[in-house]
Amino acid sequence: MKYMIASDIHGSAYYCEKMLEALEKEKADRLVLLGDLLYHGPRNDLPREYAPKKVIAMLNAQKDRIYSVRGNCDAEVDQMVLEFPVLADYCILDVDGILIYCSHGHVYNEDHLPPMRKGDVFLHGHTHVLRAQRRENYTILNPGSVALPKEGNIPTYAVLEDGVFTVRGFEGQVVTSLRLREE
Repeated sequence: MKYMIASDIHGSAYYCEKMLEALEKEKADRLVLLGDLLYHGPRNDLPREYAPKKVIAMLNAQKDRIYSVRGNCDAEVDQMVLEFPVLADYCILDVDGILIYCSHGHVYNEDHLPPMRKGDVFLHGHTHVLRAQRRENYTILNPGSVALPKEGNIPTYAVLEDGVFTVRGFEGQVVTSLRLREE
């Protein structure tokens, strides 16, 4: 199975469209959204083409392909308009025997990890900073932000296929890549 992973759309119709174009180009089976889908949040500037109603329609059209977790900017009112579950604090993927704990990152994060075993993966958004880093006992992954990247990063998403996590820009460039199992 091929997963596309994205985070922090923050209501940008422009970048949501770019993300969905990449989803089709990648031919991913599932889209994993790591929260902050519709609202820009009080600490962020308005993203390009801020239009949450358009984002709602675009995401609902893909509802059968989406796994999503709740971000700190997501609320019950968002669940009222989105036709797929968005209020779970986490989801767990088992990819070829590797446990991937998916969360937005505002509750559990790199400084406050969920219970993990050696070899597990923590996948999160929230910081808007991409990361693919193996630690001593676990791996930390972050696809960056679709609409509001920070620390000089470009807008990005990630693909997980055949045990490799690859962060890409919307022009197709590979920003970073990491094999989940050490060889």
